[in-house]
Amino acid sequence: MTTMVSEMLRTYPADLGGVNREAMERCISECFDCSQACTACADACLSEDMVAELRKCIRTNLDCADICEATGKILSRHTGYDANITRAQLQACAMVCKSCADECERHADMHEHCRVCAEACRRCEQACNELLATL
Repeated sequence: MTTMVSEMLRTYPADLGGVNREAMERCISECFDCSQACTACADACLSEDMVAELRKCIRTNLDCADICEATGKILSRHTGYDANITRAQLQACAMVCKSCADECERHADMHEHCRVCAEACRRCEQACNELLATL
């Protein structure tokens, strides 16, 4: 199945400089998926009766959503590419995804949205690390 990410990478007019397109495509997609999952999880946490106990989860969700969105955007820009910036952003994204997944897993038995979010975070963490390994 062709995705918007794959279509945009395919139509980029210049050489991507040996970047692993499959790893790049997966990472961009996982970043945007994770951002959406974290945003939705934070909102779902705010609807729970025990919202005060989910304060750290909400904060971590929102931080992760912002960093994942920024990472997806940075990875979508190839003109004037700077590998050092990309590496630093991918490392930060993998780190926040790990932290968010760890926090959500603490609540996953009680809150299904936390389980789903933790899984999205783990996939994004893995995709960031896999792309990092190719740079």
